[in-house]
Amino acid sequence: MALSALFLLFFLLQHLTINMMSVFSADLFNETSHFMGTNFLVQFLLQPLLIFAVVFHFVMGFILELKNRSSRDVNYAVFKGAANSSWTSRNMIISGLVILAFIGLHFYDFWLPELDHKYISVLPEDPSRYFGELQHKFADLWRVILYCIAFVLLGLHLDHGFQSAFQSVGFNNKYTPSIKMLGTAYSILIPLGFIFIALFHYFTQSH
Repeated sequence: MALSALFLLFFLLQHLTINMMSVFSADLFNETSHFMGTNFLVQFLLQPLLIFAVVFHFVMGFILELKNRSSRDVNYAVFKGAANSSWTSRNMIISGLVILAFIGLHFYDFWLPELDHKYISVLPEDPSRYFGELQHKFADLWRVILYCIAFVLLGLHLDHGFQSAFQSVGFNNKYTPSIKMLGTAYSILIPLGFIFIALFHYFTQSH
């Protein structure tokens, strides 16, 4: 669970870096996206690995949630969860389910059209198409709002998941305070970056 989380944390940073290019340069974003979309290693090694990591992470999350619930035969007489843990840590399964639904929307918006373009319709490859496709998806306010809500919940999920992943692999030591600070910064800046990109492409288009 922790190892898949660490892999996904790295992917989010890489994904944000590429998407942020669309704010500064359409040509650079097109060039990078074209490379990622046509490179053999990216498409047939890293992409399947990413999909496996996502599925594995969520399946393990559900399994651990069920194990945690079944490990106590008798319920607490009085449960004061907020006294010992944050709402986020107690409800990772809820934020995880929302993120999973968001991933489904994201696949519907970008991944499935890409598969159709390459392998079903087999359309001519246009290296300059990526920026326009990105802007098109953020032309509708309702979709932008959904993305922003999902990124806020992603931030809540990351706030607990970041330090939990490092703790699970043995970093529960003198570096713990630094990891908590880094995790808080990561859980704020990464979702804010994605929200900024969505809002930028919405407001820079004529409606």
